[in-house]
Amino acid sequence: MKLLQSVILLISAISTGLMAGLFAGFSYSVMPGLNRSSDRTMVEAMQNINKAILNPTFMSLFMGSIPLIALAGVLAWRGYGKPALPWIIAALVLCLVAFLITSGVNVPLNDQLAKAGDAQHLAAAREQFESKWVLWNNIRALVHIAAFGCLAWALIVSGTQRPSSAGQPTAPYETRQTSIG
Repeated sequence: MKLLQSVILLISAISTGLMAGLFAGFSYSVMPGLNRSSDRTMVEAMQNINKAILNPTFMSLFMGSIPLIALAGVLAWRGYGKPALPWIIAALVLCLVAFLITSGVNVPLNDQLAKAGDAQHLAAAREQFESKWVLWNNIRALVHIAAFGCLAWALIVSGTQRPSSAGQPTAPYETRQTSIG
């Protein structure tokens, strides 16, 4: 059971970390680069990115991390990982917040941008899209980074637990001081 808990928690952390990296990469690289581009280039690039990102890899990471974290929480609650449970719950809440930001702000903006057509409307489409999308992407990146940090800490906390002779978790490993003399 401990191995399953650890594996699910690790996969949850990796998945969440990959999402944090994706959104952070947009924050410090992709969007500043597109900001330097013409209206046509920026709009066309984001339209293409928004189409390309809807693939099985992205969807499994984005949609899969929440149930994986929930499963990690259930396993921690039922097994050895109770000391890590608050960190897992915090990560779950943060990922849910990020999901709500994505589905409530970023996706509708992407859908709106997908409708931008001819050259005379590109500047207006960009104006309605770019600053709001960038702000909320930065927020969801920070939220995912915080969730990843919580899961990383949960891994550390759960890794310091040792089973007692009765099979129940005990306090973290401690160093014992011995006296000489």
